[in-house]
Amino acid sequence: MLQRKIYQSLLEWKNQKERMCLVVKGARQVGKTFIIDKFARENYENYIYMNFDESPGYKAIFDGDLDVENLIKQISLRVPNASIIPNKTIIFLDEIQNCPNARTALKFLSLDKRFDVIASGSLLGINYKEVESFPVGYTEQIEMNSLDFEEFLWANGITPQSILDVRDYFEKKQVVPTAIHERMMSLFKEYIVVGGMPRVVNDFVQNHNFANVLKIQKAIINDYQDDIAKYAEGAEKTKARACFLSIPKHLSKDYKKFRYSLVMPSGSLRKYAGSLMWLYDAGIINFCHNLEIPQLPLEGNSKSDIFKVYMKDTGLLVAMLDEGTQEDIIDGNLGIYKGAIYENIIADMLAKKGKKLYYFEYNSTLEVDFFIRFEKVITAIEVKSAGNKKSKSLETVMNKYNVKKGIKLAPSNYGRKNNIDIFPIYMAMFL
Repeated sequence: MLQRKIYQSLLEWKNQKERMCLVVKGARQVGKTFIIDKFARENYENYIYMNFDESPGYKAIFDGDLDVENLIKQISLRVPNASIIPNKTIIFLDEIQNCPNARTALKFLSLDKRFDVIASGSLLGINYKEVESFPVGYTEQIEMNSLDFEEFLWANGITPQSILDVRDYFEKKQVVPTAIHERMMSLFKEYIVVGGMPRVVNDFVQNHNFANVLKIQKAIINDYQDDIAKYAEGAEKTKARACFLSIPKHLSKDYKKFRYSLVMPSGSLRKYAGSLMWLYDAGIINFCHNLEIPQLPLEGNSKSDIFKVYMKDTGLLVAMLDEGTQEDIIDGNLGIYKGAIYENIIADMLAKKGKKLYYFEYNSTLEVDFFIRFEKVITAIEVKSAGNKKSKSLETVMNKYNVKKGIKLAPSNYGRKNNIDIFPIYMAMFL
């Protein structure tokens, strides 16, 4: 059974005195249903589960008046063995994107306060037009991702104390003992290949079979394409699918900036911007926006129309590449994709820490992979696929724009050069 950090967030929500309905967002198959079901069974006397995808008939509960008394009657009639006791019952509305009226009802359930309610959905940003009235100000929202690297380490038997020991080397800026460093790098490469999708991780820790990993990942990718076919409207189906399949092609380029012409020769912002947003709202991709100038505030200095696109789960990205890529990553032989894959995994790790993603590129001559606010100051981050590669752009940008903090993430051990800390790449989990 995989240990997930979000379980603690669910407990914290339950312990709030004035809690509202909770909405858990996230892409398909990141484990939302499993962890919420586990939480509900372990922490409540009475538990009512409604899945609007598996049982479309439940939508009828919300077709009439949405006052709570009526909803209780409807649930009692339509949900088998429903026991609805005030202050002792949790209601889990799963795949709520398929029942817009249920989303509206969250406002009234929050105001009523007799029952704890968690709603979950994978495509909550997709069908917003169908919701007559959003419960703005009446719900708390959290986002669930696939497993982060620390959760992946737990799944592979690495104890929290061992991770704290590694963090100690990070905070003290010390060289990691060779045996520990090599073990961490081995696990990090496995994380790149396996990614964090629970089904994939579960199979990997039980069997350590990369062929099985790839088979499950390709099935998930097919599910994503099925979602596009099912939920995208009209011409958006073809365009969103084309954008999705173009991601590896973009990351193989030196510039990596998203170019609509790589989706289709006649591609343009007008034609494809909505399709990209569809993928973002579905929880499939992350945006990384270019900065006008590398200074705080980062959002205020970002360019909305110039950006890179990364997959949210690097394991799925690897599964979209050529056959044999898994072995190449483990062996450290990746060719044109090596830098892109390392960038994607760092983008994923930073995003899972709640960081918005920004980069800086100037005249195609200077580029720094990421900028974040870290330890209260703007921090430039460069990702290298080899520890001996120079950091000319990083050094130049730091000097030119008076950026005080620079970090280089590489497969090598800790070091420091020209006011730049060089950390092992797996230490991105501590940023």
